[in-house]
Amino acid sequence: MKSKILFVASLLFGLMFLNSGLNKFFNYMPMPKDLPESMLNLMTAFMSIGWLMPLVAVIEIAGGILFIIPKYRAFGALLILPILVGIVCIHIFNSPAELPVALILMAIEVWVIFENREKYLNLIR
Repeated sequence: MKSKILFVASLLFGLMFLNSGLNKFFNYMPMPKDLPESMLNLMTAFMSIGWLMPLVAVIEIAGGILFIIPKYRAFGALLILPILVGIVCIHIFNSPAELPVALILMAIEVWVIFENREKYLNLIR
């Protein structure tokens, strides 16, 4: 049962990041009209760095795909971790209304990292 719940959570998590990465390239989801000014300023600053958003998009796409596949889920979790930490920090400081979603995603990430902790031990040794 636990493995089925983990698979469904990982599938939804991976699809969210895959969608987010693809949206950065194709812009098929409109930006919300009621974003706080601090969030607009932050997004403008990110967009002014020409290479940053394509890099984040590629990492989100690759990490999302790897996160869905059980064999590569541990590697996908490592790829997505810095992006997710940034997402949580952005929502803590600039847009706390969406913070619960970011925290749910972080909880899934921590769960997957915990479940794969044996695979990470070789990185420490």
